[in-house]
This record gives sequence, structure tokens and C-alpha cells, in this order.
Amino acid sequence: MRPFLILQLRPEDEAADEEYSAFLARGGLSPAQTRRVRLDQGALPPLSLADHSGVIVGGGPGCVSDPPEDKDPVEARIEADILGLMPQIVGDDVPFLGCCYGLGILAAHLGGEVSKARYGEPVGGVECRLTEEGRADPLMADLPDTFRALVGHKEAVQALPPGAVHLAASDPCPFQVIRTGRNVYATQFHPEADGNSFATRIAVYRDRGYFPPDEADALTARVLAERITAPEAMLRAFVRRYAAA
Repeated sequence: MRPFLILQLRPEDEAADEEYSAFLARGGLSPAQTRRVRLDQGALPPLSLADHSGVIVGGGPGCVSDPPEDKDPVEARIEADILGLMPQIVGDDVPFLGCCYGLGILAAHLGGEVSKARYGEPVGGVECRLTEEGRADPLMADLPDTFRALVGHKEAVQALPPGAVHLAASDPCPFQVIRTGRNVYATQFHPEADGNSFATRIAVYRDRGYFPPDEADALTARVLAERITAPEAMLRAFVRRYAAA
């Protein structure tokens, strides 16, 4: 099989390594079946998307909706690199799974509104539910109608972007999963993450404005108590479907 291209945005080694390991474990992938690129370490290298089974974009501390003057220079470059891939990904319907930050990237490319006005979710577990279109989608076939997932984001999609299909929602955030075309997906929740994943991220990002730092221990206990099983079924379905394509 052609490798899956995994694009990572996290500049912290501990968080980036944990996220990559989570994609492997919950996606059913080996390192040899992936091409890992940490965009914090340099510009996007020359690549052909046709040489890959699909593209997976992880999360990160940046926000698409931040004003340009407020963006960290590395985060701004990372955002520009990924946005530069989106015309080909969407135009050619390249298999794509954007996770959390990747949802903002896809929505922004489609002309949707991404902002901090509404629908941000605190770090922790949330109840998600499939829409009618979600129940009919091949990547969601192994998910129950309602399921728990882990989230933590300051910005969110404010309305369904033009050309997108709405696949899953939560009460705090209506747009948990969207799709455009047949093969381009993005999730607000983290399909790769379990409680241990979020415990690591809470420790790494405790001073990045996601929560008051003195709540870190309580948040860690809550995410470790969550039973998160359904979201990884979507990640595995993505890998199975496009590895076989």
C-alpha cells in the first residue's frame, strides 16, 4: 500500500510523539505505512499526493481565526503550508482526514466561518450524535448513533460551509464532523485520542489558555475516567477504506 501522509503541527516533542503514536495505534497503522512530517520543524517538503493513500492532519495550539498579527510565525507558516494543499485535496477529492485544527482548515478553505464567537468546547468528553447523513456515511458505519468523544478547542465552525455535508454534532458544538466531496473529511473531536492521550496534552498545554492551570489535575482525572471507543472506529474505517483503494 502507499503510505498515509501524516502532517503534524504540534511544536512540542512530547505532544507530537504521543499524537503520532495514537494515530498508529488507533488507526491500525505501522510506521512503515506512514510518512510523518512535522511541519513545525521546517517547510512542507516537495511531495506528490498521488503517492499517498490519504492525508491525515493532526491538531495543534494554533487557531485559524486568529488575526495574522497575533499568529506565532511558525504557526502562520504551518497554516499557510496546509492551506496551500487544500485546493488540490478538495479539487481532486484526495482522501483527507483533518482532526480538530484540520476542521478549521477545511472549513476556511471552503469559505466557511471559523471563529471564537460560539461553540468552543472545554477540554474533556462530550456526547456526539450522528446526523441522518452521518448514519449513511461509510466511515461512520461502525459508530453508534450517539457516542463519547474527547474535545478541547477555542474556535469552531459557525455554520456549515458551502458544499459540505453535516455528519455529526454535539450540543455545545453543532459541527463535529463534516465531509466535502466523497473523500474529504474533518472532525472537531480527536478520533485518535483516548484519556491517556488527553492527559499528556493537558500537561503540555496547561498554560496555553485552554483551561485555568489550577484545573489541570481535575481535568486529567476526568479524561482518564472517560470510556472512549467509538471515535477510533472512524479513524480505522478511513485507513481501511483508502489503504484498499
